[in-house]
Amino acid sequence: MDIKTETKGKVVVVTLDRPPVNTLLLETYQGIADTFYAIGMREDVHCAVFTAAGSRAFCAGLDLVEFTSARIEDDPARAAVVRNCFSSIRNCSIPVIGAINGPAIGAGCVLASVCDIRLASENARFGLTEVNVGRCGGTAHMARHIPQAVLRRMFFTGEPISAVEAQQHSFVDRVVPLEELMPAALELAGRIASKAPLGLRMGKAALNETEFLSVEDGYAHEQRYSTRLMATEDAREAARAVLEKRSPVFVGR
Repeated sequence: MDIKTETKGKVVVVTLDRPPVNTLLLETYQGIADTFYAIGMREDVHCAVFTAAGSRAFCAGLDLVEFTSARIEDDPARAAVVRNCFSSIRNCSIPVIGAINGPAIGAGCVLASVCDIRLASENARFGLTEVNVGRCGGTAHMARHIPQAVLRRMFFTGEPISAVEAQQHSFVDRVVPLEELMPAALELAGRIASKAPLGLRMGKAALNETEFLSVEDGYAHEQRYSTRLMATEDAREAARAVLEKRSPVFVGR
């Protein structure tokens, strides 16, 4: 299996494991999508960490051997599978932390971009190298995060940016030594997973749905989620816990 999952308390860790540099076959894209859709249906986990095996690369992009043998007439169907993969992470019902353990190139950069939060090891790099292999893609997702001038430099040159530069543009939340990456990601995931499960799910849905709305329309939409959340037991428990200066006990209702 190219995709491995491990549950650690209320956190699920998803690991891309396709040596040597975690390139993506069409079936790998589908496997990632199936994994994250399944995670979104679970009620026992409240945050996910997405990482990869090894330290050579988080993901070096699509498998060029498979790509060069693909037929042009099959490309639209293949593209739909790829879009579905990215959507499964971005729209996963729980927050997803990307623990980027090495270069994230091409589709690998997009995989990082659709996570909610990104932590990166010092050896990580982020590149949109499609121009080098006769493709377009990735910039629509990356444009959510970084300035157009940086985005266009990345695409037109095919040259990656370092983890430090990615952090300067707020694409990466934190850069740490490789050996500290997973502990840092799991610590953050644990803090997130301790929050009200329904609050996390409704909050993520609201964030996704309001991202491209005007401030006024977005806030009104967010308030509708807040009203729905107000009717839950967990919302009342959260308020009581603050007043009583104790840790909340959430039941997911």
